[in-house]
This record gives sequence, structure tokens and C-alpha cells, in this order.
Amino acid sequence: MTKQERYRTVLPQIAALVSGESDMIANMANVVAVLHQTFGFWWTGFYRVEGNELVLGPFQGPVACTRIPFGRGVCGTAWERAETVIVPDVHQFVGHIACSAASKSEIVVPVSRAGQVVAILDIDSEEYNTFDATDRQYLERIAEYLSR
Repeated sequence: MTKQERYRTVLPQIAALVSGESDMIANMANVVAVLHQTFGFWWTGFYRVEGNELVLGPFQGPVACTRIPFGRGVCGTAWERAETVIVPDVHQFVGHIACSAASKSEIVVPVSRAGQVVAILDIDSEEYNTFDATDRQYLERIAEYLSR
């Protein structure tokens, strides 16, 4: 099954899991579980906006950084820009925060409500150049499910 086919398979599942559930943490946990199980990413998780930093939320994978300041690293940059950031080689990203030396590429997708970023979806891979426009397209759609 191609990456696009896998995303098309999980979209209705994720939509069903989050529809009708108002608790953001519960929804984040289910989204992470579906994505991590389906794609086998190295690390899949959310960071929640709390004041001027991102605080670790539901995730699957190895131990992670607990807090990330606004504008720092890939996650803080995606939050600051309020846009998806794809990094083919995290070692080339100035200011990258290395929570795990095994991480080689990353995609970070903001989740917004009422025009404000409230969380970010962060996915890391042990391989270089893992993420592309297909990931962006589908992960942004998943982020929209959480924006409602």
C-alpha cells in the first residue's frame, strides 16, 4: 500500500475517533496511536501550547523533550510561523533541538483554533527525507479535525 493509500485509509478512522469527543488530549492520544501504528514512525506526538512554550502531550516513541520555547527548534518554529515545517535532515536545521540522536527527518504541523495555534503535531523518522507534500496534505487535514 502506498503512503497516500495508507493516509486515505486512516482519515475516516481518525475523523470517526475525534468526532463527538470534546477532550483534546483524548483526541490527540487516538490520533497519535493511529498514525504511529499505521506508519511506524520513530516518534509521533503532540506538544500543547502553554503560555510561551510547548509542553509535551500524548506521544508514542522514545522519551521526548518536555518543554520547547516559542520559536526554538523545528516545533517552536512551526508554532511561531503557524505553518507546517518539513525538515529532510534535522542536522541541517539551525537550532534543532535533539531530543533523540536517532531522529533524522521531521515534519511539524500546527493545530489551530480560532486563529491561534493551540498545539503542534510532531513526527520524527530515523531516515532522511521521509516527509513530503503527501504527508503535509494529509497531516494538515488531520490537524483540521482537531481544530473543530
